[in-house]
Amino acid sequence: MTHAPQIRIPATYMRGGTSKGVFFRLDDLPEAARVPGKARDALLQRVIGSPDPYGKHTDGMGGATSSTSKCVIISKSSVPGHDVDYLYGQVAIEESFVDWSGNCGNLSTAVGPFAIAAGLIDADRIPQDGLCTVRIWQANIGKTIIAHVPVTNGQVQETGDFELDGVTFPAAEIQLEFLDPSDDGDAGGSMFPTGNLVDDLEVPGVGTFKATMITAGIPTIFLDAADLGYTGSELQDAINKDATALANFEKIRAHGALRMGLIKHLDEAKTRQHTPKVAFVAPAADYVASSGKQVAAGDIDLRARAMSMGKLHHAMMGTAAVAIGTAASIPGTLVNRAAGGGEREAVRFGHPSGTLRVGAQVKLVDGQWTVTKAIMSRSARVLMEGWVRVPADSF
Repeated sequence: MTHAPQIRIPATYMRGGTSKGVFFRLDDLPEAARVPGKARDALLQRVIGSPDPYGKHTDGMGGATSSTSKCVIISKSSVPGHDVDYLYGQVAIEESFVDWSGNCGNLSTAVGPFAIAAGLIDADRIPQDGLCTVRIWQANIGKTIIAHVPVTNGQVQETGDFELDGVTFPAAEIQLEFLDPSDDGDAGGSMFPTGNLVDDLEVPGVGTFKATMITAGIPTIFLDAADLGYTGSELQDAINKDATALANFEKIRAHGALRMGLIKHLDEAKTRQHTPKVAFVAPAADYVASSGKQVAAGDIDLRARAMSMGKLHHAMMGTAAVAIGTAASIPGTLVNRAAGGGEREAVRFGHPSGTLRVGAQVKLVDGQWTVTKAIMSRSARVLMEGWVRVPADSF
């Protein structure tokens, strides 16, 4: 019996924010995977090591968590006024699908550095020393991201003293601007798809909860921690080792997705795991982060915890941070109430790994809230570059 040999595909393994993933140039992919479809999905699954019934990703590049089972495809932009197109795939761990329904705010940080190093930015746009502005078209949701990437001696500056909670070592700071970040395409054109800042979300068998459902950054369902029986200071084990809690969160997510118009039938939530997110918030209070760091109530405006791909995230997804910043800026939302109410253009929240600050510019137009920009700083670093290998008959 003969077996197909492995093939080599140029790739770069990168950390962006508190996530990491495998980055590809579109033109480097095998021809069958350069277009959306089964071949592309199968290839990315094999690269990551999914589906893996053992939940370990031993035979792939994934890390068996929602933060590490990710792939990114970059190409010269097809959209005027942009440098690159950025397509993000969230690869399911134990099931056989790739979710293309949303963006990864953390890996967005690595897109600019990758594009510069990969020769996708015109040389005359790259300063010898200073900041290189990379205009990114986020192809999953059709939005613009502006990355301000530090450059030293004509090369991306990766090392530095910027510290990001949830990342062990400091690195160079990269500022991201998410322009018009309301992901409202599937939600009827409104940042609040139900038309309300707060709704009663009925989840049969679980309960009825006050909920703010918003589509800024990524579709997100915000709940009050106290309504769920939580304090808001929970770390991963408190949720992820509780099978009943995980099942209830998934039911909440599915019913919220239906209420937001993101799906037409509850069963569709099974293959749309990346969106929407479910998060719970609570007023500021002292707590101890997962690293042992003491977080003081006076250093934050509120506490926030978010679920990603069925588990509590170890820090905070970048896109969910945009949702938190936006909702915190709009008086009356559950996030704004947890932060103490009133108007604001920035918020610092506590998450399981520490704290994060995000700014948002919102305005009320004809009775509808809109967000023009969200801003936050992250960091990124190349971990490895070269080729990934996959069996030639695996896609």
